[in-house]
Amino acid sequence: MTVLEIAIERLKALPKDKQAYAAEVIEHIAASDDGVFHIPEEHLAGVLEGLAQAERGEFATDKEMEALWKQCGL
Repeated sequence: MTVLEIAIERLKALPKDKQAYAAEVIEHIAASDDGVFHIPEEHLAGVLEGLAQAERGEFATDKEMEALWKQCGL
């Protein structure tokens, strides 16, 4: 099984709304002519804030990440 196939199998176990979001991201990547993922406008502010936090050395703790993964069903 390829990495993509494994990821798709894991996505199939997620709730329908998360599956829809994953499908939207995959479609966006597949539709890109240049092979580069372009951040959707509605996500740009969040991505830029995350990059700024990383520049400042502000990272989530292991405990915070564990809670996030649990919330995502992973």
